[in-house]
Amino acid sequence: MVAFGKKLKERQLQEWSGFYINYKQMKKKVKQYTQQIEVGAQDRRHVLKDFSRMLDNQIEKIVLFLLEQQGILASRIAKLGEKQEALQQQPDISQISELREAYRAAGQDLLKLLVFVELNAIGLRKILKKFDKRFGYRFTDYYVKTRANHPYSQLQQVCKHVGIGAVVGAISRNLHELQDRQGSYLSIYDQPALPLQDPVVNSINAAVDRLTHSTNFLNFLAQHALIMHEELPSPTEEPVDDQRYHFMSLLLNLANTFLYMVNTYIIVPTADDYSMSLGAAATLCGVVIGAMAVAQVFSSVYFSAWSNKSYFKPLVFSSIVLFMGNILYALAYDLNSIWVLLIGRIFCGLGSARAVNRRYISDCVPLKIRMQASAGFVSASALGMACGPAMAGLLQSNFKIYKLTFNQNTLPGWVMAVAWLVYLVWLWISFREPAHETAETQAPQASNAETTENDVLEKGLKQPLLASSEDQQEDEDADQDYDESEEATEESRLPATSIQSAYRLLTPSVKVQLLIYFMLKYAMEILLSESSVVTTYYFGWSTGSVAIFLACIGLTVLPVNILVGSYISNMFEDRQILLASEIMVFIGILLSFHIIIPYSVAQYVSSGLIMFVSAEVLEGVNLSLLSRVMSSRLSRGTYNGGLLSTEAGTLARVVADGTITLAGYFGESRLLNTTLLPSLLICISSIIATCFTYNTLY
Repeated sequence: MVAFGKKLKERQLQEWSGFYINYKQMKKKVKQYTQQIEVGAQDRRHVLKDFSRMLDNQIEKIVLFLLEQQGILASRIAKLGEKQEALQQQPDISQISELREAYRAAGQDLLKLLVFVELNAIGLRKILKKFDKRFGYRFTDYYVKTRANHPYSQLQQVCKHVGIGAVVGAISRNLHELQDRQGSYLSIYDQPALPLQDPVVNSINAAVDRLTHSTNFLNFLAQHALIMHEELPSPTEEPVDDQRYHFMSLLLNLANTFLYMVNTYIIVPTADDYSMSLGAAATLCGVVIGAMAVAQVFSSVYFSAWSNKSYFKPLVFSSIVLFMGNILYALAYDLNSIWVLLIGRIFCGLGSARAVNRRYISDCVPLKIRMQASAGFVSASALGMACGPAMAGLLQSNFKIYKLTFNQNTLPGWVMAVAWLVYLVWLWISFREPAHETAETQAPQASNAETTENDVLEKGLKQPLLASSEDQQEDEDADQDYDESEEATEESRLPATSIQSAYRLLTPSVKVQLLIYFMLKYAMEILLSESSVVTTYYFGWSTGSVAIFLACIGLTVLPVNILVGSYISNMFEDRQILLASEIMVFIGILLSFHIIIPYSVAQYVSSGLIMFVSAEVLEGVNLSLLSRVMSSRLSRGTYNGGLLSTEAGTLARVVADGTITLAGYFGESRLLNTTLLPSLLICISSIIATCFTYNTLY
């Protein structure tokens, strides 16, 4: 893998080369500090002082150049403003067009400046991480706090682009006013929501969003999907994506996600009653619900591998298997066989094509709308989770057609079988198989200097700032010494080819995040899967009441994500939200225990909401951090980051559902406390693990 120092050199503009962070020199200095401390030539206090001074000098160099360029841009915009003022007195269409192009040229230069800030911000971030890792200090926290909060802070200029916002606003406002608005004289300040259809302004806004590391609702939802991007997307990626992209095919993938989540949760309110009608214990509902998750552990792997060759065929296979599984689930009642019921659920799990849905979005949706598609994936999952129990509450009929029984237990199977049959027909008619890329396919490269410069600029704009995918790795080059070219072997760039090779890429930070994901999925599955048994035992709830409760819980997902994604994530660091959410999940679990007699509806519902909502917040932040600390080699291939997180979550569901069934042997009176105890212990373990890795979560 090409080291960051090499990438920095490739991306920097030649005429500005003397003003970038000297990452290579600072990296050598960190190595030198290590050697000096080992032999006793320097004490740690002197090292900290010297390194702080070096950082201050580097930041000062960057900031002074940044201010100079901002001044040049401001002067250009001021002169253009004078011309614009004159044109208002004597309008001339040709001169207005020339003025608009002049503003766009200023916008292009602003983009270069934004990329300049980006590269330096990433360089500062990486060298601080390297220093912390080598010396075991919390130096980053100290340095950022002391510099960022100082009244004369220069770090603010790099990390918060102080001053650039004014230049961005000036260019956007004036281009907006020059654009034909069909006679409207409103400015962007009068109608801030009014979109300005100008590619330069769109590119500037995208760059500023990444630079400020702002996390809006759309970004937050997309992070739930854990659809990772390659470390270095090429400038020619967009045309290829546009050729492979087909809106109806994307819609079919989202519909598959929605239907699968409905299929998962539609049986939860009636699983205990169905089990008892077949002569089994009510707590066998854990096995009935969990059978789907057990099969999904295996199906996720082969669907992920299959998507390397095709997207259409796996989706067709998924629909057929899910159709058959739901038919078997419905027929189990008339056949009076618990085994047919379980086999039906296993078939449904074998049809889980979520790995294909994720992969399609990652590989075939253009970058410009990939965030929206990822958010759609999460929204479809959340909507399906809420609709499943709600539909179960509506299916309260009881009748027969010939020898087939249609009641609250079998109707979920029949309804989902029809849904998958309709989906299969729609899929067959409308899906368009994208052309899979071959190893020999090479994108044409530009030969002129202007195109090369634009390529460098586009490379910068496609990289997330401050929290870039280059920082997803645990500083992979920190413990290795590179030669002058700082290049590693070609093999180190390849994606993981097996579970073992993927596991070797997991750093302690990634393992802790996967543990947290396991914990939250385990706690949520315990709450949802045993809700019917627990509420019937303690409160005598009907199937309809359980369905309403579960549907209401599911409907909290999107509002919670709006709140966290739009507000909370902009006020606090992700790692702070992560730890706070874990503590709230712990509190929710603790409050759920049956200690106070009698056990009330208010206690159960309030504690369940605290735990579930906190777990939802935790999931978004967890997957956001996971996408940053995970190696970029896990961004593509069969054994990718999305697959690993899916396997962790699915395994948690399997263990949780198995726990419910095993706890049933102690009797329904002890079911609640017996199943909550493992949740509590796993939650405590994850909180402790988070505290140990807290300083690596950037």
